[in-house]
Amino acid sequence: MSPIATQLQDVRARIAAAVQAAGRQPDAVQLLAVSKFFDAECVLEAWRAGQSAFGENYVQEALDKMTVVRAAAPAAKIAWHFIGPIQSNKTRQIAEHFDWVHSVDREKIARRLAEQRPAHLPPLNVCLQVNISAEDSKSGLEPTELLAVAQAVVAMPGLRLRGLMAIPAPTEVVQEQHAAFQRLRELAAQLSAQGIACDTLSMGMSADMDAAIAEGATIVRVGTAIFGQRQRDSI
Repeated sequence: MSPIATQLQDVRARIAAAVQAAGRQPDAVQLLAVSKFFDAECVLEAWRAGQSAFGENYVQEALDKMTVVRAAAPAAKIAWHFIGPIQSNKTRQIAEHFDWVHSVDREKIARRLAEQRPAHLPPLNVCLQVNISAEDSKSGLEPTELLAVAQAVVAMPGLRLRGLMAIPAPTEVVQEQHAAFQRLRELAAQLSAQGIACDTLSMGMSADMDAAIAEGATIVRVGTAIFGQRQRDSI
């Protein structure tokens, strides 16, 4: 078994244990393998080990990788998720090539994605990113902005609002991890109470996914625990 396959197996076991501890259904959490800064062969190695959803932060890096992966495995059913900050001049490429976008943090960006989503493709699955820890350095909507933007996105053809995403401030204090993820879960519940369905909570990474799963994560974004330390220069 390859190192990536072994590490994937370990991550899946960790997810299964956290799901069981939380009393949730075995299939409640999807693993998103964050492959930024890793080459197409790493993606293919993970795909051969059964991984089918990959997260990317940088548009051109992702497009180059997609080309190589599709040439090597044309029959592979891979879902590509964009999880990084979105620049206005990149929305067309994102709308045309990705299946999911986790990092919508402005109505303007959502509108551009909706207008640029090709008509022959299914609606683009989107999550609204929330700045759950109120960090100046982080992208994301303020909680007070969330309802208005969600209402606008729901009305946009070409998009399907799935839920919320957050990257809380890093902490090793487990109680603080739980508190941040609980806040995101409560915001999703508030949207649902307003008639805006949210079936996705994209939260939790290698260091804090156990707390995220306990608080209701449906997608965890894991890179380091699968691929190892990132080597940007290798791309």
